Amino acid sequence: MMRIGFHASHEQHAPSALLRDVVRAEQAGFDEAMCSDHLAPWLTAQGESGFAWSWLGAALARTRFPIGLVTAPGQRYHPVIVAQAMATLEEMFPGRFWAALGSGEALNEHVTGDPWPAKDDRDARLIACAAVIGRLLSGEQADADGPVRVHEARLWSLPASPPPVMAAAISTHTAALVAPWAEGLITVGTDPAALRETRQAYRDADGRGPVMLQLHLSLEQTEERAVEAAREQWAQATVPPELMWELEQPEDFERHADPTAERLRAGIVIGADADDIADRIAAAASGFDAVFLHQVGRDQSAFLERCETELLPALRRRL
Repeated sequence: MMRIGFHASHEQHAPSALLRDVVRAEQAGFDEAMCSDHLAPWLTAQGESGFAWSWLGAALARTRFPIGLVTAPGQRYHPVIVAQAMATLEEMFPGRFWAALGSGEALNEHVTGDPWPAKDDRDARLIACAAVIGRLLSGEQADADGPVRVHEARLWSLPASPPPVMAAAISTHTAALVAPWAEGLITVGTDPAALRETRQAYRDADGRGPVMLQLHLSLEQTEERAVEAAREQWAQATVPPELMWELEQPEDFERHADPTAERLRAGIVIGADADDIADRIAAAASGFDAVFLHQVGRDQSAFLERCETELLPALRRRL
């Protein structure tokens, strides 16, 4: 049976509020959760960006279900530090933590002052980081002198078993590229055909483990309010794809956004009727092992209430 997860958006909510939300999500009937890992929000209206790794320790301590994140090693985070953080969380909360590694966005990574690499170079760096992280989590000593440099590193506090090292990918190219090392894949989107292609590219390249989907939605009391919440809080979904990984400041995303209702609907499931929303989520998530729901509107309490009474029951009848 497909697992249904709650997405905690650090870009939009204070860490203390997200902690309450993830506890409520478990009570509402979600099977697991995941969170973002940002240094900056996409838009100034979002206004937050707590440190995901600190929050994860508190969130796992306050809940009983699994929680993971998407993170980008190699520039803002050295891969040895990522491996240490992963090992520590898994040692404290066995079997309840996963991380999906991605190549990152300039929005979060430019702060180091290092040049932002081209996509091919970011991909090479991701592969190198994944190799280092995998060796360290297995208890080995790691050295590297390529896209990342590592000198005689090893972890001293190891879990009984390593946590899954998954990958994040949107394009078919990246999905196939990460397949040799990833222990699962997470992607994002709403278009069933495009999602099917990404999923298939991973499997065709012998990708193993679960395939998971993060889906943005705006479920509000009226259609008009759902569109407005998406426009206010998730307008970066309308930025041209070739710019998403290159822009450095929230203000840059605001300048390049074109948040018409039509453009917003292309990347966000928008509506007021829970049954209709469930139909569209089920269509997008078909073939996946898990789907994580990200309500882009600010009022997470109202959303979680509707999840418990309407959306989750409707989804479970369809998935």
